[in-house]
Amino acid sequence: MDIDNARRLLGEFKFAPLFTEELGWSQPTAERRAIVAEASGGLVYSRRMIAQLAGVAVFEAWTEAGLPDRKARDAIERDIAHSYRENLCICVDKTSEATQSFWVWANRGRDEEGRARRMLREHPYFRGQPADLFISKLQALFFELAEVADGANLTVIAVANKLKAALDVERVVKRFYTDYRDQHLEFLALIEGVDNDRDRRWYASIVLNRLMFVWFLQRKGFLDHDAATGRGDYDYLPNKLAASKARGKDRFFGEFLSALFFEAFAKVESERSAKARQLAGRIPYLNGGLFLPHRIELDHNKNLRNGTTLRIPDRAFEGLFAVFSRYTWYLNDTPGGKADEIDPAVLGYIFERYVNVVSTHGQKGLGAYYTRPEITDYLAERTIEALILQKVNRPALPELNLPAVEFDSVPELLARMDGRLAKELADSVLPSIKVLDPAVGSGAFLVAAMKVLIGVYSAIVGRAELGNDRELKQWLAAEKKLHRSVAYAIRRRIITDNLYGVDLLEEAAEIAKLRLFLALLASVQRIDDIEPLPNIDFNILPG
Repeated sequence: MDIDNARRLLGEFKFAPLFTEELGWSQPTAERRAIVAEASGGLVYSRRMIAQLAGVAVFEAWTEAGLPDRKARDAIERDIAHSYRENLCICVDKTSEATQSFWVWANRGRDEEGRARRMLREHPYFRGQPADLFISKLQALFFELAEVADGANLTVIAVANKLKAALDVERVVKRFYTDYRDQHLEFLALIEGVDNDRDRRWYASIVLNRLMFVWFLQRKGFLDHDAATGRGDYDYLPNKLAASKARGKDRFFGEFLSALFFEAFAKVESERSAKARQLAGRIPYLNGGLFLPHRIELDHNKNLRNGTTLRIPDRAFEGLFAVFSRYTWYLNDTPGGKADEIDPAVLGYIFERYVNVVSTHGQKGLGAYYTRPEITDYLAERTIEALILQKVNRPALPELNLPAVEFDSVPELLARMDGRLAKELADSVLPSIKVLDPAVGSGAFLVAAMKVLIGVYSAIVGRAELGNDRELKQWLAAEKKLHRSVAYAIRRRIITDNLYGVDLLEEAAEIAKLRLFLALLASVQRIDDIEPLPNIDFNILPG
């Protein structure tokens, strides 16, 4: 595969020649021209086969409204699978110049109990996004000429396995954990100034969690943002490590990270020291307690006169960043969404594995279980939607001239609600819901609950924008006046008003906060829309 040409074709959204010219796939044998099809739920969409190989088909698909949303992408893949069980569906936006796409593939394997399951894997690619890491996926889809020549023994299973190797998120997360575990051990051994083994393990996790948080932000383009070009530094941490090494040996942790964590993120720009501004560059103020000095840092830096201050050499970060750079990091927590290779949910997987490794009691002793997103999503949806219906449905109240309210489901409620009911949901029903996870772990259930509540709030916003109810429009106008991003404001409100968690492990509470903050920042599309993170120290507690 010609990497430079593949990179160019990917950046230009020329997916047909990308597959047929660079990846070695064949020209389509059917559906060469776009056809209009109908998926489940009456969804009308268009599709065009752009490549095929041994019975596996690659399609472009789109709707008149633009880029298909998550629900539509799911329905489109299911519809295509009726004709081509093994397929790759690239959903695009044909309403204007193509700038974004979702590569959709379904894993139709079996779970650990042998039951058939279908897991949708989505890989977004946006114009302007660094192409190199996406190219690494495409390399797994490359076929040599000898493999596809006439008479070659190429089967649908062989091609399907290539798709699985390239696009199966779960496999990548497990591989990432293996790499992360090895780096964690190396990182742990290089920490100086902490004699207690448990504190040293804990502090290694604290620093690594912070760095993963920063890595997500840098891949979003939010760090060292250039107002003139509108772009951030997508390799912020590696570039800052190189700059630190140029200034002197082993200064990255004590000099640069201290400036980044405890000044750039923790203080408004006017309160940062000149040195911190110079070292960190343009960094959004986040607050939220996430980047305040940790107890371990405070305890050990009290003894500076005794020379026991915390130290971590540069080589600890070199290996870590090399591992991080091998993966695609995608910050996405939209309702029902599926992240790219490494998403914030990886924190839960790492936490569960980490606890089981360091625990002398084993998994059952600490109760650290990684719960699949489909399980948390199902439980949160059933529980919260039942509670919303319980609060909304009521008998007629003749004395108040109010008719009976009776909805069978939340989707029915959202489809039929008027302005008055939408306002009631926003002002009283939703804020009154409290979700408590008494064994919060990495926050998986709280994130699932947030997705359900976002869906309801988003329907209210849509009704306010399209409807004629004066009070509802005033509510939305007030939100827009107070917040630069309504989506951010909704998530912030949910995190502070609705979500609570407790865990025996203080490390778990810290990761749960981190997870919620990442979910909040996922809603931000422009750096100017970032607002300080809320203080949720009383929402998520160890105990």
